[in-house]
Amino acid sequence: MSINLATVRRQYNFAQAVDACLIQGITSIAPWRDQVEAIGLQEAVRIVEANKLRVTGLCRGGMFPAADKEGLAAAIDDNKRAIDEAAALHADCLVLVVGGLPAGSRDLPSARQMVTDGIAAILSYAREQKMPLAIEPLHPMYAADRACINTLEQALDVCDLLGEGVGVVVDVYHVWWDPRISGQIARAGAAGRILGHHVCDWLAPTRDLLLDRGMMGDGVIDLKAIRAAIEKSGYHGPQEVEIFSSENWWKRPGEEVLSTCAERYLTTCRL
Repeated sequence: MSINLATVRRQYNFAQAVDACLIQGITSIAPWRDQVEAIGLQEAVRIVEANKLRVTGLCRGGMFPAADKEGLAAAIDDNKRAIDEAAALHADCLVLVVGGLPAGSRDLPSARQMVTDGIAAILSYAREQKMPLAIEPLHPMYAADRACINTLEQALDVCDLLGEGVGVVVDVYHVWWDPRISGQIARAGAAGRILGHHVCDWLAPTRDLLLDRGMMGDGVIDLKAIRAAIEKSGYHGPQEVEIFSSENWWKRPGEEVLSTCAERYLTTCRL
């Protein structure tokens, strides 16, 4: 199990989160760039190396679609910085939340093309740094503002077009509903494209589409079935717990959150 540090972002800064994870015996983490920036990249690298941590991903690059060429150029520059940060942290991958519609646009196909073009523009640099780029398709409710790549199939089509160095993150919160998920997981695994597997749960009803993710086992996602399909495809890497929960888990003591994550991972996620 890995802990995405967003899960305890309200309780801890980077260093505190690492200490809390180590107390629970958790040695794999996935930080966000703002958390790294707050403590400083050099200090974050020191903490990772001193504690022999595995960084299962750095969140996030992406956000490519822009209203003009200057905006796209700025996104490309920022993604190159993100690649450098991920490489310094020895991360397994840089997670890409690709971005939605540019301001004032209703042209979804054009936004998706901007995503492909943007990833293509940074891919050679990522290959030089030996940093895999992991496209994370997001639920269609985020198509306008966060990610216009919304299914594993769409993400894998981009991977097939661009070639080596690009893969996908299978985040159950975003793909559990997809009737084609099993076949697309098999497709991803056969091509060696699965770079990460994120877990939480979908609450029904949900109070907030962004900030009301559930603890594993509290919602409706068949977590073991998805994991079984992922392992059948050939991926046996970590399950990364990523929970945004402004009115529940972010209000609880961090040690309670982490211990619950560990318990639920064993009982509801692991095969």
